[in-house]
Amino acid sequence: MSDFSYSDNNAPPPGGNQPEMTVSELSLALKRVVEGSFEQVRVRGEISGFKRAGSGHLYMALKDENAVLDAVCWRGVAGRLALRPEDGMEVVATGRLTTYPARSRYQIVIESLELAGEGALLKLLEDRRRKLAAEGLFDEAGKQPLPFLPEVIGVVTSPTGAVIRDILHRLADRFPRRVLLWPVLVQGEGAAEQVAAAIAGLNRLTPGGAVPRPDLLIVARGGGSLEDLWAFNEEVVVRAAAASEIPLISAVGHETDTTLIDFASDRRAPTPTAAAEIAVPVRADLLADVMDYARRMVAGAGRLVEERRVRVEGLGRGLPDPARLLEDKAQRLDDRAERLANAAVNAIARRRADLAEWGARLPHPRQQMRLAAQQLAPEGRRLEAAWRRFAEVLAGELESLGRVLESTSYRTVLKRGFAVVHGPEGPIPRAAGLAPGMALDLEFADGRARASAEGGTPGGSGAKPKSKTRRASSPDDGSQGTLL
Repeated sequence: MSDFSYSDNNAPPPGGNQPEMTVSELSLALKRVVEGSFEQVRVRGEISGFKRAGSGHLYMALKDENAVLDAVCWRGVAGRLALRPEDGMEVVATGRLTTYPARSRYQIVIESLELAGEGALLKLLEDRRRKLAAEGLFDEAGKQPLPFLPEVIGVVTSPTGAVIRDILHRLADRFPRRVLLWPVLVQGEGAAEQVAAAIAGLNRLTPGGAVPRPDLLIVARGGGSLEDLWAFNEEVVVRAAAASEIPLISAVGHETDTTLIDFASDRRAPTPTAAAEIAVPVRADLLADVMDYARRMVAGAGRLVEERRVRVEGLGRGLPDPARLLEDKAQRLDDRAERLANAAVNAIARRRADLAEWGARLPHPRQQMRLAAQQLAPEGRRLEAAWRRFAEVLAGELESLGRVLESTSYRTVLKRGFAVVHGPEGPIPRAAGLAPGMALDLEFADGRARASAEGGTPGGSGAKPKSKTRRASSPDDGSQGTLL
């Protein structure tokens, strides 16, 4: 046999019969396969990386110990979810698988969401209860007493359910009151926010406003599963109930149902009907009590009056006759009046005798004056001698001062031949003060003489002035003086 080989340079390469696809075409094909094979699935896992986009869509991941699945919940479905997703919550998501070609990922589009079994719900509930209790929201010290008979009762519940009818019917039977209803959703998406907003809104009402402020609040809902009642376990509702300034009664579910709002409220009622019974007393019972109290009060007042009457009569029998008491007192008054008059006369006599005795003991005024004069005589002599010595000293001092004054007097100088020239305005000490024709008065030691100034010029300049002087006589002789 000989070797035979065949070569064809025009043969197609391996795989050449397969058609080429774009990335988008392949992604679309994968999308159709995935969505066709997994059109409806239920996946159990733990929520991780939860976030709410500004558009309202929810994004998260579901994971277990081995794998992670992206998940998305569109805004229209998110509003109908029975619970609010949170990280760490174990849930069962129902939806369909699809792909996200932009990132080559597959994901589940959630259509409903529920907790993975009641055990998971109870664990979440217990963890939240411990957290809120640690913050003091359930402390008994913060509980408020309920009003005995509220005028206005605010009710937060669904306006279409049987709960509001049961409450109104029970209030009408017991004690009709004004009811202010704030309608809310009691389950599903947004129910918790509506309940919390209703509690806060009723608290913001002002007394005396157009809408009256309630004196008591009742937050009520009928029975249901743990998931149905979950809105009343949300933190926003619990915090609103704890912060309420109006006393609040929680009446959620049946007697065996317990929600976190029960711990934060001021009083828990097992049912909505029981909440109405707690809110108001029975009017008929109150009327019966009032009538019974009135009857007992009248009977008690009658017994009290009878007891006081018997006691007064008993005390009266122990008292003496008032007329006799007055007679005895009148006699004693007369006796005291007579003794008082005698006592006044006797007192005056005693005072007169005492005065006479004291007057006899006193010395006569003349005798007292003689005695005083005898005691003052030596003192007078000493005073007279002292005054005489004092006068002699003063006389010597006065004589010495007179001699000094005499030695300094200008009249002494006049005796030595000097004269004082007086002008119309007083003494003229210098010639410059003379003026022609000026009338002068010359004072000598033995008298005065009149003269006048002649010649010269005013102020004393030029020739010496000539003056005519007429000598005045001495004050004693009365003769006319001669011209000098």
